[in-house]
Amino acid sequence: MTATLQPQPTLLSARHPVWMCAMRPFFLLTMASAVLLIALWSAVLALGLPPPPVAGGALVWHAHELLLGFGLAAVAGFVLTAVPEFTATASASPRTARQLVALWLLGRAGFWLSGVAGWPALAVAGAAQLALLGSLIALLWPALRTPAGQRHHAFGWALAGVVLLVAGFYLNALRGAYPMRWLHAFLGLLMVLIVIAMSRISMRIVNRAIDQAGTGAEPYLARPPRRNLAVLCIALFTLAEFAHAGSATSGWLACASAAAVFNLLGDWHVGRPLLRRWPLMLYTVYLCMALGYGLMGWALLAGGPGVTAGRHLLTVGTMGLAIYAVICIAGRAHCGLAMDERTWGVWGAGLIALAALLRAGATWAGDTSLAWMAVAGLCWVAAFGLLCVFIAPVLWRARADGLWGCEG
Repeated sequence: MTATLQPQPTLLSARHPVWMCAMRPFFLLTMASAVLLIALWSAVLALGLPPPPVAGGALVWHAHELLLGFGLAAVAGFVLTAVPEFTATASASPRTARQLVALWLLGRAGFWLSGVAGWPALAVAGAAQLALLGSLIALLWPALRTPAGQRHHAFGWALAGVVLLVAGFYLNALRGAYPMRWLHAFLGLLMVLIVIAMSRISMRIVNRAIDQAGTGAEPYLARPPRRNLAVLCIALFTLAEFAHAGSATSGWLACASAAAVFNLLGDWHVGRPLLRRWPLMLYTVYLCMALGYGLMGWALLAGGPGVTAGRHLLTVGTMGLAIYAVICIAGRAHCGLAMDERTWGVWGAGLIALAALLRAGATWAGDTSLAWMAVAGLCWVAAFGLLCVFIAPVLWRARADGLWGCEG
């Protein structure tokens, strides 16, 4: 007697494996955005391809989609998985996950069409972005109110801050004002969110490396005073830059942010376990952050074009590498798989670090700056292309352990 093969559920079906955990579709969108957006931007810079005629111009489109497209998809995937895990509460249902993804896609479509369809498309994009963020807060609020969730209120406050910044961006854009400062502020808030998230992730990863190394080193602790000082300095710099960009006050606060992040790295110096791939990858996230703020502070105080270089260390290096590492780690763990120890993960992380250095260095490259930026874009696309090859199939198919959901 032959067994009857069950048909694979279609993507539109709630039973498709991609909807079993909200992390899955959002991480897939994150990876696809990373490849397509930077490939398109590199073609704009190197080949003269016309960018989408959006409100605010090409540079605003590039920053908006990198932060509120790629970055926000990664944030959504992370908090929808991490907060339920940290608080032992239920994760989003397949129906909710599909609704959230539809809002993200509507936000992309509205903004990309804003140069053609005008303010109605821009209004749709803003409404979709705010609805997505409001839905995230509403979904996570019950979990954050539990006794376990009280330790993670920072995620809720960070999302509330994003709501204000997104609303400010779209109000400015609808009035015809240049809205870039709102995106710069969002980048600062994203740096704060990375510090908060890394404190949760790093203890598990670094202590695992210490156990594997068998060195007998003391357990690693992400100490709140150092973390809180870094968050405070970054927040103050972000506020100062928003209120008066280019001021000496901003420069000193950027230097203070760099010093606070370097101070935070002091907790990570645990000896040889730090040199293992996953701890070193996360360490490099903070290193790019410290160097980025340091370069911005130096440029603001001494003059020169280093602010742009520092900001690209934050976006390409810190944000890009943090998202890459989280997808590598959480993408497999919450699909019932152990971390992938093959060398592709190291190559991808190295390519992102190289992309950050090249993109920052292009600031001083003179006539060859476009070539530097093009190579940086290729490195970034190759790194996230590796994720698409090795992690996307894991997120698309059923769990290897036969379970359903986000359990890690």
